[in-house]
Amino acid sequence: AAAALIGIDQAIKLWATNVLQPVGAMPLIPHVVELRFVLNPGMAFSLLSGKQLFLIIATSIALIFVAYGLFFRSRGRYLLILAGGIGNLIDRVLNGEVVDYINLLFMQFAVFNFADICVCVGVGLWVLVIFLEELHAENGQSPKEQ
Repeated sequence: AAAALIGIDQAIKLWATNVLQPVGAMPLIPHVVELRFVLNPGMAFSLLSGKQLFLIIATSIALIFVAYGLFFRSRGRYLLILAGGIGNLIDRVLNGEVVDYINLLFMQFAVFNFADICVCVGVGLWVLVIFLEELHAENGQSPKEQ
């Protein structure tokens, strides 16, 4: 499943580079969402721009921990985080920058990509699971007793 998500991410980025880069931007939902080609030399919100070696090393270390959690602790809980992290790591290693292409026009937000969505949704689900496990622990139930 992680390989499929990484493949989807890389295919969309290839499309964005070949089709979107020459035109710069195109509306997806007028006045709401546009597809805009942006090369991000840093991480979210272009933080740490120009620090590619640091970002590659830090991302690699974080992904080792996520992979450990996925394979030895949680059976799928970290799948989205792993796939998104690897998708953006591939860009950093091969290109020195991450291809971003989703621009929300209705709010001031950074341009982002499918891998970013995987990481954010994965972290959100992980936090939700932790919250639910704590809630059930306080009630004296295991999550499987529901």
